Amino acid sequence: MALEIDLSDRVVLVTGGVRGVGAGISRVLLAAGATVVACARRPAETPVEVGGRAIDFLPCDVRDAEAVRAMIEEVVRRYGRLDAAVNNAGGSPYVLAADASPKFHTKIIELNLLAALHVAQAAHAVMSERETGGSIINISSLSGHRPSPGTAAYGAAKAGVDALTVSLAAEWAPRVRVNSLVVGAVETELAELHYGDADGVAAVGQTIPMGRMARPDDVGNGVAFLLSPLAGYISGATLQIHGGGEPPAFLSAANAAHSTDAAKTAQP
Repeated sequence: MALEIDLSDRVVLVTGGVRGVGAGISRVLLAAGATVVACARRPAETPVEVGGRAIDFLPCDVRDAEAVRAMIEEVVRRYGRLDAAVNNAGGSPYVLAADASPKFHTKIIELNLLAALHVAQAAHAVMSERETGGSIINISSLSGHRPSPGTAAYGAAKAGVDALTVSLAAEWAPRVRVNSLVVGAVETELAELHYGDADGVAAVGQTIPMGRMARPDDVGNGVAFLLSPLAGYISGATLQIHGGGEPPAFLSAANAAHSTDAAKTAQP
């Protein structure tokens, strides 16, 4: 028997929900019937919609705690409630830690860690007053669980997001559930810029056990599951969306060396 996730009774906020991974999350939630409010500093160039249903866009810089509070108040004013918040806004350009300025590092930490806390606090203030409570999902990254050269501050912030998740889950249970998605490489409209070209994207995909990078909708499907009644007892968890992870470099080196030795042995 097939199980379909129905979120038609949910009002969900998705930060950064107009581009890339965020747009994929918004599309999946729209398809599941949710009312989706997406925020970003600028609206999307292409409308985010599914089956004639579109996101409701609100401009907001989630690094500004007061702006976040006002935005969530506006969501409640428009819809009467807020059932879930997805902390997706984030990211970082590639800059080696020794070359980055203190201001750069501060901004990366603000966007990828403090903004998630601002949104969680403001969402909790609304959800904790409701009998049905609510759910908060933090979009984290593999960068917080392995070396992240070129994005060191980002990796540190994402490690902080996972630590924040388990602490808030303990503080805010049972009324508000808090979970995180640990996301690996995702193929978005900017993937070729980051990995060079289509061949670079394909090459990265081949390093992943599932044979490809994640698609934004793969992340959205994880979000939809965690927001559904199927996950009603799940809190303080990290769901890994990484296609099997990243096999360690030493394994590739060992396999390459073994292949070379085997080829030499096979020579007449």
